[in-house]
Amino acid sequence: MNTPAPKHFETIINEKEIFKGRVFRVGVRDVLLENGEKSVREVVYHNGGVSILPIDSDGNVYLVRQYRCAFDSEVLEIPAGKLEKGENPPEAAIRELKEETGFSAEEIISLGEYWPTVGYCSERIYLYLAKGLTAGDTHFDSDEFISCIKMPYTQLLEMCRNGQVPDGKTQLAVFKAMEYIK
Repeated sequence: MNTPAPKHFETIINEKEIFKGRVFRVGVRDVLLENGEKSVREVVYHNGGVSILPIDSDGNVYLVRQYRCAFDSEVLEIPAGKLEKGENPPEAAIRELKEETGFSAEEIISLGEYWPTVGYCSERIYLYLAKGLTAGDTHFDSDEFISCIKMPYTQLLEMCRNGQVPDGKTQLAVFKAMEYIK
């Protein structure tokens, strides 16, 4: 007989903000655990982001390659960007697709959401697939330096499988898009 697992919880006793930047803020929480003990939690609060995998009628996908400071490296990834507070995720995905690749899309398909670092960060990344692409002009932010890379979806899928694409949102979108790509 299966017994339902108990719901786990923590009660916030106190919280203070210790950092506020333009992309995220950091708080420290004093919490009461379910066993009555006290503990401290550090939380990064982030408005979240969107990412979008564009695929054309020939089965090619479009990625961006840009320098990522946290890893001191160029990263190959699907177009993505942060959400402004209260911004609609599908609209933000359409905006990011246009800004970073120049494409607009006839169809935007939700691939769900992804919580990349649940242990300490509130970020949610909304994943989308873009089909029916029409080329246009890019509109990079003033601090973005991006190259757009075109390749067959099957090549990107293999690169994700063999570890050549370490970016989590890209891997997840590529694997989740399989059911929509023939």
